[in-house]
Amino acid sequence: MNDFRTRAPDHPRRRLVGAGGASLLASWVPGAARAQSWPARPIRIVCAQAPGASTDATARAFADWFASQLGVAVTVENRPGGVGMIAAEAVARSAPDGHALLVTLHSQLAQAPVMLKRVPIDTARDLVPIGSISTGVSPLVVKKDLPATNTRELIELARKRPLTVGNYGVGSRWQIIMVTLGRQTGAQFDIVNYKGTGPMVVDLAAGQIDIGGGSLAGLGAALQRGSIRPITITSGARSAKLPGVPTLIEEGFTGPAFEYLDECNMLLAPAGTPAEVVARLARLVSDSVSQSPRVRQVREQLGTDDVPLVGEALSRFIGNAWPAFRSLTKELGLTVDG
Repeated sequence: MNDFRTRAPDHPRRRLVGAGGASLLASWVPGAARAQSWPARPIRIVCAQAPGASTDATARAFADWFASQLGVAVTVENRPGGVGMIAAEAVARSAPDGHALLVTLHSQLAQAPVMLKRVPIDTARDLVPIGSISTGVSPLVVKKDLPATNTRELIELARKRPLTVGNYGVGSRWQIIMVTLGRQTGAQFDIVNYKGTGPMVVDLAAGQIDIGGGSLAGLGAALQRGSIRPITITSGARSAKLPGVPTLIEEGFTGPAFEYLDECNMLLAPAGTPAEVVARLARLVSDSVSQSPRVRQVREQLGTDDVPLVGEALSRFIGNAWPAFRSLTKELGLTVDG
């Protein structure tokens, strides 16, 4: 097992008191009483990426499932930007009563402290992780007229001239992979940051950038139209949805950036949210993969059949993954500018 995993620290102790005025007022109400009356009003899920991303699809599928099981309206609000911190701060500052939730790429929660000069919240203490599902199969795709049909040809082309790479999330696994690939091979990859997969795919399909990456949920429609082409799979195994497309590992690219940085869409609540509410939401996440048609549909689009992580399994995942992301980010010298 690699060093990133064996040396990972335990998950940090979570703070029991939420931040901000609303959280302070809510803390006067006993947690058990708040849990018994939950949900008392509509629930808001804040998504840290723009529409078109796997996080957006996941948030909307969760919203549909939660509403059907809890009997209240559940809405989704997209607030992309700031390495996910615009959405994360909005939720962390909300009352810790289970009516404000966050769906985001877990990598952005891990990366913000090492990529931003000022982090508005402590991502390990101000938010409580509830559950997560994998982002599934993630291909590297190119604009349809780029003269490269495989990874080796792509690298040779990028050695001759810079190629622009759309990045759906600052600090993402995808960004780390492309920066590492460039440094190992001498390929010139210029990172262009976007606030989600959706706007990146628009530019890629229009030929404004050369390369993109992300989940099958975000890239699938453009792949079906033929406006972009798959070259290799950067995360996950070979997929029947991408016949004949090899993985980067199969093509000989190994090491932490290519093998050990799992990505997932994570559901969180403000710190101080009653444990009973967190537990109930975690059960809903676990049940959704077998009982919610919309969640099943999203997972089919993503090409994932993983078991959702909740409870101690989720804490262990965070304890392993976040230090790995941060170590590579520091090693590569990544910043919010690319």
